[in-house]
Amino acid sequence: MSLKERMTQDLRSAMRSHDTLRRDVLRMAQNALQYGEIAKGAPLEEAEEVEALRRQVRQRKESIEAFEQAGRQDRADLEVSELAIIEEYLPAQKTREEVEALARRAIADVGAQGAAHKGRVMGKLMPQLRGQADGDLVNAVVIELLEAG
Repeated sequence: MSLKERMTQDLRSAMRSHDTLRRDVLRMAQNALQYGEIAKGAPLEEAEEVEALRRQVRQRKESIEAFEQAGRQDRADLEVSELAIIEEYLPAQKTREEVEALARRAIADVGAQGAAHKGRVMGKLMPQLRGQADGDLVNAVVIELLEAG
């Protein structure tokens, strides 16, 4: 079952059970996928669907931070709930340890020596981790490993 089909099925279930939060989040996520299809002019591939949902996750995280800074904890809590629902449809994320292992291998493969070679390491590493790890985490791990040794 494709991601879009699963979301449609879950949307119907949420509507039947009167789960308005899940219903609204799934509608927003489906709209994001539909906008992606319109922009592309063709149906999205699975990786493109995941990327569209990742953009939704990124937006929620930014909103959470903004609401917390503004003292609107009620809105931040709502965004956290929405974020949790969206993340159910994303592939499992790699742990920091898994990212570190792949980063060490990429550093060795490109022969990186210090922070000046970060671009080469990231260029090798990100295609392997696309959709499986947060870019900020990967960036932090690579910088940490390059500065350490």
